[in-house]
Amino acid sequence: MFEKILIANRGEIACRVIKTARRMGIKTVAVYSEADANARHVRLADEAVLIGPAAVKESYLVIDRIIAAAKQTGAQAIHPGYGFLSENEDFCDACEREGIVFIGPPVSAIRAMGSKSEAKKLMEAARVPLTPGYHGDNQEPAYLHEQADKIGYPVLIKAAAGGGGKGMRLVEKSDDFIAALASCKREAASSFGDEHVLVEKYITRPRHIEIQVFGDTHGNCVYLFERDCSVQRRHQKVLEEAPAPGMTPERRAAMGKAAVEAAKAVGYVGAGTVEFIANQDGSFYFMEMNTRLQVEHPVTEMITGLDLVEWQLRVASGEPLPLAQEQLQIRGHALEARIYAEDPAKGFLPSTGKLLHLAPPAEGLHVRVDTGVEEGDEISPFYDPMIAKLIVWDENRDQALARMLQALADYRVVGVANNIEFLSRLTNCPAFSSADLDTGLIEREKAYLFPEGEVPPAEVWFVAALGELLREAAWAEEEAERGNDPGSPWHARDGWRLNATASRELIFRFGEMQKSVTVAYRGDRYTLSVDGRSTVARGRMYERHRMRVEFDGTRMDSTVIVAGEKRHIFLDGRTWQLSNVDPLHHAGEGGGAEGGLLAPMPGKVIALLAEAGTTVEKGAPLLILEAMKMEHTITAPAAGLLKAYRFAVGDQVSDGAELVEFEPAKK
Repeated sequence: MFEKILIANRGEIACRVIKTARRMGIKTVAVYSEADANARHVRLADEAVLIGPAAVKESYLVIDRIIAAAKQTGAQAIHPGYGFLSENEDFCDACEREGIVFIGPPVSAIRAMGSKSEAKKLMEAARVPLTPGYHGDNQEPAYLHEQADKIGYPVLIKAAAGGGGKGMRLVEKSDDFIAALASCKREAASSFGDEHVLVEKYITRPRHIEIQVFGDTHGNCVYLFERDCSVQRRHQKVLEEAPAPGMTPERRAAMGKAAVEAAKAVGYVGAGTVEFIANQDGSFYFMEMNTRLQVEHPVTEMITGLDLVEWQLRVASGEPLPLAQEQLQIRGHALEARIYAEDPAKGFLPSTGKLLHLAPPAEGLHVRVDTGVEEGDEISPFYDPMIAKLIVWDENRDQALARMLQALADYRVVGVANNIEFLSRLTNCPAFSSADLDTGLIEREKAYLFPEGEVPPAEVWFVAALGELLREAAWAEEEAERGNDPGSPWHARDGWRLNATASRELIFRFGEMQKSVTVAYRGDRYTLSVDGRSTVARGRMYERHRMRVEFDGTRMDSTVIVAGEKRHIFLDGRTWQLSNVDPLHHAGEGGGAEGGLLAPMPGKVIALLAEAGTTVEKGAPLLILEAMKMEHTITAPAAGLLKAYRFAVGDQVSDGAELVEFEPAKK
């Protein structure tokens, strides 16, 4: 077994590998960019080596620097994690040349499966079922357009070297093909350095089911059952589970056999995943093979009781697989939710900033949290905005769903926009809870998942007000303790009056809505009133901003995080953001140049879509901004004149930068 390994990755997966290596007594070396100097994976590793600036092309994708770091520290092997260089044949080759073990498949397998089009040819020869499509080398746009027309719409354009949902475009009709192809090729070239694409028939209401396979250097190959990854947005997985709902033993055996045949066809060694598109009728087609550990591997670990990273290390060191196929068993049901710094209400726009408050649910037999960040860390614009993976397990799917809902309700994140509430709605969505699954579920259930016009109930305004009163009382008590006469009644904030009941108003804002909460002091209690509803309230503050509140004798738990004027209120599994309004404060005017469109986040301008000096309609695409490895189209907020662009293609822009000079049409 290895004595020391280097992890050529960052974030959650680097921390995940370190955890298993430490348990096995293996020392770890982290590599990091300048932006990650204080990252969690750097803090956890035994050693760490700086490999370059923040940009991945100058750090995590520079093979020579990673190899040099391994040689410098005496690492015997390199674990690539997922993403970055994990499926890069040149990296695998470089490791082999330098006598460093690559913890993954041989370069021949990576090469064979690295091109989706070449992989399709291999699978056809191995008699693995394939989706109808064009997987050839002719990349002329007109020819690809002709092939798409022959296949029949809808079609899916996919980067041949792609993965992780990058470089994929769904095309519904022929007229949209050329524009979608250009966008797909741009993203493929940016993400993978290869703009080669393939075109496939898009299966209506497909399920995405993948089989975990494992091979060793002794000729053994097994499958560790399946995962259902159908719930996706932008072709990126959101919720994963194992086993797949409704999977029969016969279908599982057939898919497992096909996956093992696919792995054997390329002499596969290590952990890999064979992904299939499955029809509602039970038929399935090979989609691709990921020659690495998957993001969603924890659900497989939870239902098998195995550590797949440990298996990777053992196989890479020359050991045979720990178990044979007949020894593998499924127990219970597991779900994984990806907690991201993104705003679902704004098209899942990634969010950046400091994690001012981060409190995950307690871990144990039923709950696991894999993360690469801690409270106080930054979600930067340079990398994937994942905060954590939340994994739950229980004896059956219904119980696992209940576990997930509770764990999401217990999660607390402040400082960046996040998708926790969206994940709660998704888990609780009737279509998902009843296992009516397909890759279009999120779009299909849009009305349920993206409710409009929700306003905080009265209890939220009461909690906000009670939080202010309890913090005032605590602050007064601390001030009294620091003074010369801590017992003086003048320090109290109990609203005492000689011949009257003290009252005041606390003002809060939710979006454009503003409300006043009237407070009447009643000794150790308060009477709170809003919108004609009153309650007798009292409460107590605990550590980590937790509050035990009581309204008219009914107790409940809440958390209120103060961040400037913002009050982040966690109550009854929901999160609400109110602003505390100071009536003596007069906000200044302004908020950017009038008539300008501002960048929603830092990024790079990669395309200008309209001509300066022309009139455009509301919603017309103006430019494309690339940020966090995704494209974001900036559109016209109204009909008007596009007077000028402030940036050229290739320019980097900062958050809030004015992108265009725009003049709305006069009404």
